[in-house]
Amino acid sequence: MSMNLVLMGLPGAGKGTQAQKIVEDFSIPHISTGDIFRAAMKNKTPMGIEAKKYIDKGELVPDEVTNGIVKERLAQDDTKDGFMLDGFPRNLNQADALDKMLAESGRHLDAVINIHVEPDVLVERLSGRFICRNCGATYHKIYNAPKVEGTCDVCGHHEFYQRDDDKPETVKNRLDVNIKLNTPLVDYYQKQGVLHEINGEQDIDKVYDDIKKVLTNLN
Repeated sequence: MSMNLVLMGLPGAGKGTQAQKIVEDFSIPHISTGDIFRAAMKNKTPMGIEAKKYIDKGELVPDEVTNGIVKERLAQDDTKDGFMLDGFPRNLNQADALDKMLAESGRHLDAVINIHVEPDVLVERLSGRFICRNCGATYHKIYNAPKVEGTCDVCGHHEFYQRDDDKPETVKNRLDVNIKLNTPLVDYYQKQGVLHEINGEQDIDKVYDDIKKVLTNLN
């Protein structure tokens, strides 16, 4: 059975964890854009060389180069029986390019899995991290709070701080950018009838059970 998937979800929705479980169960390659960019640059593929020019300058890689790198990767043998794309497509132009490149090789997307978590829950998940100023031990107010409130388990100190990246306003801005990108894609795949919304606010194993049900029923 061949299974061509796109995995979507906002930062903090638990995409990484679920991707791992899918790959273990369904033996399809997990194609994350970060990984294929690095591989293409290391192997000096034509698109890899092109992408490196932009990355070295700190510029965004244009869609046609990103599309080319994904196309090179999807032409490799291990994707014959399916694949799971993660981090691509990021916009409608890329989604359109993906449809075209799959059609050229007689393939199509079987499912787009969108792990949905409400933005305010994500802010709480992502901005819950804080660090002991004395020894650097890391805590999370929901998932890993100190045993005694306000006291570091490791060194007993009482002063904590938050990284700028973890501050609620920074997290909220990052989410807003991602929501803007994701919303048109969700609509696009909904219209195509391949979108499956998964409730990402449940327990990790329950989230995976729901994903597994969708994938098992694709046959």
